[in-house]
Amino acid sequence: MENSQKKDVTELLEAWSGGDGEALAELMPLVYDELRRMAKRYMHSQPSGHTLQTSALIHEAYLKLNEGREKRFENRTHFFAVAARAMRHILVDHARSRQTEKRGGGAAQIVSLENVAVIATEQASEVIALNDALENLFAQDERKGKVVELRYFGGLSIEETAEVLQVSPLTVNRDWRFAKTWLLRELSNQ
Repeated sequence: MENSQKKDVTELLEAWSGGDGEALAELMPLVYDELRRMAKRYMHSQPSGHTLQTSALIHEAYLKLNEGREKRFENRTHFFAVAARAMRHILVDHARSRQTEKRGGGAAQIVSLENVAVIATEQASEVIALNDALENLFAQDERKGKVVELRYFGGLSIEETAEVLQVSPLTVNRDWRFAKTWLLRELSNQ
């Protein structure tokens, strides 16, 4: 996104936060491609028979953002961080509904963050287990939880994550390594 477009997005977010409904209509075409990129990064590695499609994930995230409590965005990076969180919740809700359909679908298996993106819908319990472990990480260290949320669910790079969290890329990289190890341990204990 070029600098003038970043400025436009930030201005439209401020207007939308201030109650200008028309600002949202102008904002969506500017952020849609970025939201699509975020969703595609996650959905790309899903099995071909996955019942949630990229466009559905984007539209569900859009609805969550529009209806959500958090409509005050500091800037475009804050907006995308909230969008990543919305996508995470949608994916976990989808996994929970798939698991409910199966009723008692067995114990969760250990999943690494590197491999979790290829989880099939039949393995919804693993997505839920990852979410539960991530919630525990948030309780222990919120920034490290946000790093996982932005990198894994939001598909952001180290640099983009650093921009959102307003820390150095080195800090994000360190938090990312720690969080992967911590989550693997948590998932192993389950």
